[in-house]
Amino acid sequence: MVEIDFLTEADRDRWEVLARGKDAYFDTSRTDEDYERTWWRLLDGGQTRGIAAWLDGAMVGIAHYVFHASVWGTAGRCYLADLFVDAGVRRQGVATSVINWVARDAEEHGFGRLYWNTLEDAPARALYDRIGKYHDGFIFYSYRRAESPPSD
Repeated sequence: MVEIDFLTEADRDRWEVLARGKDAYFDTSRTDEDYERTWWRLLDGGQTRGIAAWLDGAMVGIAHYVFHASVWGTAGRCYLADLFVDAGVRRQGVATSVINWVARDAEEHGFGRLYWNTLEDAPARALYDRIGKYHDGFIFYSYRRAESPPSD
């Protein structure tokens, strides 16, 4: 049975192993300071939250999510920023349990819509397509202001 709860200070070492595993999977580079800052943000009780999933007493998954206001609606939104499950225990219901837990926590705090994104070819899409609504036709963009404007 999967057990899920908020991260605690005692979870730091295993959390970082899983967080670095997630970043390696997505080919993302972060500094030690990035992990340190994010760790304390996850524990500070603010809008950004961190949880862990345990299977047979071992931490096997993590998720990070953030509550935020909606521009048009009265209920806020919950963005599931990161979800990672150790490769050795995938397809055992851990990710589904985590998503359900996050959705329940968000709803209990007045943040009725949960959303996330993933890579187009991610194996996890088999799960996401079953439990989420895929917004066909919508494209995700990301923008970072460059030192100089891009040329056309």
